[in-house]
Amino acid sequence: MKMGNASVVTKFILLGIPHTEDLETTLFVLFLGCYVFTLMGNLLILLAIVSSTRLHIPMYFFLCQLSVCDIFFPSVSSPKMLFYLSGNSRAISYAGCVSQLFFYHFLGCTECFLYTVMAYDRFVAICYPLRYTVIMSHRVCAILAVGTSFFGCIQATFLTTLTFQLPYCGPNEVDYYFCDIPVLLKLACADTSALEMVGFVSVGLMPLSCFLLILTSYSRIVCSILQIRSTEGRRRAFSTCSAHLTAILLSFMPVVLIYLQPTPNPWLNATLQVLNNLVTPMLNPLIYSLRNKEVKYSLRKVLQQVAFLPEQ
Repeated sequence: MKMGNASVVTKFILLGIPHTEDLETTLFVLFLGCYVFTLMGNLLILLAIVSSTRLHIPMYFFLCQLSVCDIFFPSVSSPKMLFYLSGNSRAISYAGCVSQLFFYHFLGCTECFLYTVMAYDRFVAICYPLRYTVIMSHRVCAILAVGTSFFGCIQATFLTTLTFQLPYCGPNEVDYYFCDIPVLLKLACADTSALEMVGFVSVGLMPLSCFLLILTSYSRIVCSILQIRSTEGRRRAFSTCSAHLTAILLSFMPVVLIYLQPTPNPWLNATLQVLNNLVTPMLNPLIYSLRNKEVKYSLRKVLQQVAFLPEQ
């Protein structure tokens, strides 16, 4: 399509992960395995929690929401990546690129807010155990769950609008494996310096704010745990919180390194994005199930039911 003397971009070409030429088959097998394992692991967590009435409490309600996010988050970029790694077209439509960017940031921001809510839930459970059921009522849990998605949607809408209000009328080769803000801004045929600064502040400020809130919650939690006289009580409290902290570090560190580094490194960014998009959602079911006896017990029951299903 033409606009004056410049052609308006109607599709983009995804060049893939930098410096991985001739590794398409290896990457396809590796990423397909991670993606399938991610879907199966998070579906099992969902089934385990839904099928066990013992797990129908706020902590596992939010874990359910995290599993739903971890199913859809890698599904934003992985199917298209697997499609072109298997030898098919690398082209993605303009609308497809907009959708990728929006849903990537929508689900990513929702998870970020959700980790903050989960930290608050642990803070209330450990610091105010007698008032836990009153503070974390069904109504409060529903409001917090909807709020994470609502504010995630606002953040994603802002970033997507910011990115695609720019004219794209020249090169259309995206030097990445999916549509994201830094690589798309390089293709815009307009001055992006002001927008880069606004995007940098917006993308950086949100996870930093969440991380500070999480840090505050866990500082209070650690103080409360250290006051527990029972060794077994301290061990159980630390075990529950360590799973959450591990998941937080795996989720936040790639975001910080990708969006807040002064001089972007395409290969490093792509590696960190794969860690954030595929590896972290794949590991979350293992982190939360291996460190939690109730989840392991419920998972065992689900797997036993599935194993005996043909005989019934």
